[in-house]
Amino acid sequence: MQTKQLTFNHRWLPYLLLAPQVIITAIFFLWPAAQAMYQSLLRQDAFGFRTTFVGLDNFTALFADDLYLNALKVTLVFSLGTTLLSMSIALLFAVMVNRMLRSRDLYTTFLVWPYAIAPAIAGVLWWFIFNPSIGILPYLLEMLGINWNHRANGNHAMILVIIAAAWKQISYNFLFFLAGLQSIPQSLIEAAAIDGASRLKRFWTIVFPLLSPITFFLLVVNIVYAMFDTFGVIHATTEGGPAQATNILVYKVYRDGFVSMNLGSSAAQSVILMAIVVVLTVIQFRYIERKVNY
Repeated sequence: MQTKQLTFNHRWLPYLLLAPQVIITAIFFLWPAAQAMYQSLLRQDAFGFRTTFVGLDNFTALFADDLYLNALKVTLVFSLGTTLLSMSIALLFAVMVNRMLRSRDLYTTFLVWPYAIAPAIAGVLWWFIFNPSIGILPYLLEMLGINWNHRANGNHAMILVIIAAAWKQISYNFLFFLAGLQSIPQSLIEAAAIDGASRLKRFWTIVFPLLSPITFFLLVVNIVYAMFDTFGVIHATTEGGPAQATNILVYKVYRDGFVSMNLGSSAAQSVILMAIVVVLTVIQFRYIERKVNY
């Protein structure tokens, strides 16, 4: 049986097909990135009338600023907390749903719905739940002897934003973990069960290692999500407070650039964030995936 091959003799057709994506990438990513890199080398006066080329002074000033170093530390804690919480809960839900036969699709639909909620809306929902005056959880925590107040306690505020950001990302992680679990051959698990391995041992020695490609992929995706896509969560819940306790890097870029109007410093922070994402991507594809068992 011969297969038909379609050939397009039009020389410019491949370029025409790629043009929409290239144009969108150039307008909404390459051009703003170039503008940010150029702006990071400049400094404006307090009234915005004069611009001076200062080279790398904006970058050196950042790493000498205690507030920026604090934002780096806060971002690290927030990113790791959000990633670990969202991935662990998503993996637990995926394992539980994968064991169901009749109601698997129903539970999958319910667990996916939170992903459609905007980060700002998710932040507002959890702000109401943890509100010291009208929230249900502070009332329950008070019965346990815990005086919850994220407006005055930095640790409480960090817990609030981590829970809000992780809740938003659980659905995304759940879909990948569930797809990975469904692709694992059941014969391997059954063979281990015949050999006498417990359910917990079968999971850690067979199932989880086979999920390693998905796990490392989600690890990088979740860290990038926590660093970039959680601006709405922070803005709707704590606005970086109290006392800079939840002021992550992406929110500091907004505060310095659009509130304090320090455009040079804000652009320099944007460039550093972009460099962090590039480093994470390189680590993901060049180092981590080589050590993953497929």
